Amino acid sequence: MSGGRVDGLNTGYAQLLLDEYLENPEAVPPEWRALFESGAPDLLAGRPGLLRLVERLRTGHGEGNGAAATAPPAENGAPLTAPTAAPAEPADVAAPDVDEERHGAVAAAMALVKAHRMHGHLAARLDPLGSDPPGDPALDPARLVPVLTPELQARIPASILRLYVPGDTLLDALPRLQETYCGTIAYEIEHISDHEQRVWLRQAIESGRYRRPLSQDEQRALLKRLSEVEAFEHYLRRAFLGQKQFSVEGLDVLVPMLDEAIELAAEGGAREIVIGMAHRGRLNVVAHTVGLPYDAIVREFEGERTMEAVGSDPEGGTGDVKYHLGARGTRETAAGEVAVTLLSNPSHLEAVDPVVEGWTRARQTDRGTPEGAHEPSVALPMLIHGDASFAGQGVVAETLNLDGLAGYSTGGTLHVIANNQVGFTTEPSEGRSTRYSSDLAKGFDVPIVHVNADDPEAAFTAARLALAFRRRFGIDVVIDLVGYRRHGHNEQDEAAYTQPLMAEQIAQQPTVREQYAAALVEAGVVTQEEARGFVDAAHAALRAAHESLKESFDRQVPAKTRTERIPDASGADVTTSVPEERLRLLNEGLLQVPDGFTVHPKLLKQLQRRLSTLDNGGIDWGQAEALAFGSLLLEGIPIRLTGQDTERGTFSHRHLVLHDARTGETRTPMQHLDGAAASFEVYNSPLSEYAALGFEYGYSVAAPEALVCWEAQFGDFVNNAQAIIDQFIVSGLSKWKQTSRLTLLLPHGYEGNGPEHSSARLERFLQLAAQENIRIANCTTSAQYFHLLRRQALDPAGRPLVVMTPKGLLRLRDAASDLDDLTGGSFRPVIDGHAVGDRSEAKRLVLCSGKVYYDIVGHEARRDARTVAVARLEQLYPFPVEAAARVVAAYPALEEVVWAQEEPQNMGAWRAIRHRLEEASPRVPVRYVGRPWRASPSEGYPTAHLVEQDRIVREALGVAA
Repeated sequence: MSGGRVDGLNTGYAQLLLDEYLENPEAVPPEWRALFESGAPDLLAGRPGLLRLVERLRTGHGEGNGAAATAPPAENGAPLTAPTAAPAEPADVAAPDVDEERHGAVAAAMALVKAHRMHGHLAARLDPLGSDPPGDPALDPARLVPVLTPELQARIPASILRLYVPGDTLLDALPRLQETYCGTIAYEIEHISDHEQRVWLRQAIESGRYRRPLSQDEQRALLKRLSEVEAFEHYLRRAFLGQKQFSVEGLDVLVPMLDEAIELAAEGGAREIVIGMAHRGRLNVVAHTVGLPYDAIVREFEGERTMEAVGSDPEGGTGDVKYHLGARGTRETAAGEVAVTLLSNPSHLEAVDPVVEGWTRARQTDRGTPEGAHEPSVALPMLIHGDASFAGQGVVAETLNLDGLAGYSTGGTLHVIANNQVGFTTEPSEGRSTRYSSDLAKGFDVPIVHVNADDPEAAFTAARLALAFRRRFGIDVVIDLVGYRRHGHNEQDEAAYTQPLMAEQIAQQPTVREQYAAALVEAGVVTQEEARGFVDAAHAALRAAHESLKESFDRQVPAKTRTERIPDASGADVTTSVPEERLRLLNEGLLQVPDGFTVHPKLLKQLQRRLSTLDNGGIDWGQAEALAFGSLLLEGIPIRLTGQDTERGTFSHRHLVLHDARTGETRTPMQHLDGAAASFEVYNSPLSEYAALGFEYGYSVAAPEALVCWEAQFGDFVNNAQAIIDQFIVSGLSKWKQTSRLTLLLPHGYEGNGPEHSSARLERFLQLAAQENIRIANCTTSAQYFHLLRRQALDPAGRPLVVMTPKGLLRLRDAASDLDDLTGGSFRPVIDGHAVGDRSEAKRLVLCSGKVYYDIVGHEARRDARTVAVARLEQLYPFPVEAAARVVAAYPALEEVVWAQEEPQNMGAWRAIRHRLEEASPRVPVRYVGRPWRASPSEGYPTAHLVEQDRIVREALGVAA
């Protein structure tokens, strides 16, 4: 390495290498790293150009903000800095003979390369409709200083620019660089903070590693697929004029691109592909990606005008529109058979995103291992977004945030933005504040590939690169597939009302199949007749399937039973009690830590107390929950528990994950139980409700044998996930025959902490409860909670469970239980019996639910209400009419039943269960006691809360203040 090489033409190269070294020493060649780290005065003194670079960086006068002034130490401990022993150059000594023009040219060339990598997408031909890209001045060699003329470009070796495109000089390489970054495919990767990922992407993109030309057979297969995609849309539109199909036309290449992605995923070990998408192009994906037969899809269209094709059982499922329904199929790939699952999705466009991630995570998890071992390669999630919804809906950001989290990662998701360049009728400039709909992904260090949807081979390149990157780094990739929408939002919509110029241009635009067929005919790959034959064959297959379906309408089809449509709740008696010996062994196991592990002294006292509660009583909420979980693990039931601060518990009651007070090391005793035959996963969730709950719903449906629980920090916070509750949890069974045993733990109870820390909005769940779609409970003792969890896990008919969990009751002695309560009995929907006097003298029965029970029976006025009995309703839905009626009948002198609640009259349980209470109390009137109608759930001031709570209790007991 001569001084001439360092101080001549290559000074710019040395500058670049030095910058690279300061960022990542391993990234530069070994000989340069040795030079930088040697600190040898003779080496640096003999290279004044390099010496000046190092000195400028050391003094903070180099490029940037001076952050590079402190260089990393050399391996031998010597700092990378200019040697103090080097003598200053005498003033009368002439500067070295340096070709400043060539130095400047190298610097300009480096800037040009950097500009193409960073801003080449601004000059790329991404719009199939031919709009001019905005470009960027930095991409023009003529605007740099010095001007990079062809003569000057020919003097700059490509090797010193660290380019990976072919060419010996910049003059040779620049056209290929422009073609790579400014063609029909473009890249945004320079925002990525990880150096290894950036370098890998540059090499992969510029080398053309994943842009290999298709063979003639592959080109013919691609044309055939495009013909099938186009023919499918044309046939449905002609056969079912006016019906909605949400055509994929304008983004036809989406389907063959998914074909390629599935092949590559299977090659990488995937056994299942899990897809989420909204309505645009969904039917085409169902037919050609999932593989649902044409006749099954055509039946859905016939069903809109032929009642024989529709179920009519009023007690059964109500179904959903065809472009929301899920589908499942298998595909043969070169690597073997792979399952493809398209999840059902409501019109909340991006709501399915976290559901797909949770579903995929369940498929990737080995629930036979203690911690739930995770293997991302076995399943690939693919999300197909709309351009307007990707930029506009917050759940997209919440879902992207899950990718790097230990309990939520799926090893990278393939995101495809099906970019119509318009919302329903909204222009991009009206729907987002960013240039691209994909810009949100930059904040998550996700690489973005933009591709023109009229270049199908470029779309294949994007898929190959994305899957290779996912396989190498295990993180998300976004492909922005830029196309258009050939028709309106749906087939009944006129696009020209709001986008007249675009609609006119689209009408003149040849389809991607027509363009690709013309190119292949010109290249001699196919003849015109062969290209037309692909279309005719696709139409013929659709026509044959339709005719066969019509003939079947004349045949009698046996009616489905209700059970075939929507499964009943089992009503099975589930044994939830656990033998004493097993509970004792579990209790000991849950309190064991390795030698040398230091539990925090304050926490240690709390945990040690659990050693005596099995004998002395006082099993609190956290201990009962732990014993329920542990007993289920011994019975082979996997458990997943997530939520906001769930490992410890918002109210510091759980402590499933222990932290060593000295080292910070963690220990989860539940994962080390002797005899446990299933996994226990526990994770603190991100501070999200929408995506976090959607994820757990997806996981629970894909893992029906598991007990999946999600806990809100406070119950009211679940309202941020209302779309998941409405569209999936409570209606998925009726719409899609899809259910789970997902359990929501929602802290609920009025304790003077203000509106947002009081109510879990019980009334909303009760309003949504029907057809035994969910279960709702509000327990008052830890034993009740113990039995409820076990029943939820063991009941053969899984249903989502909503639990109004307590705050103050977590440590209330009266709410704690004895060992006998766990070793015997079961969950009781109604608990009778708190009477001061004789049962036969009770004239009023106060029925209530949850924490307010203890406010009533513990009030100082309770002893004066001798003719008042108090009972608890523990299960609110399905309402236990018979059990409630037995309680009412047990008081022969009863004159009235009072329903007492903390919530305002327009909230809580009253309005949903009043008719059920009246049914259970046919001989006596039922009336309400509680807060009056209110807009806000509770008082904001503690003093006002106490006054109102006291009034409610006294009114319920009939005792004056």
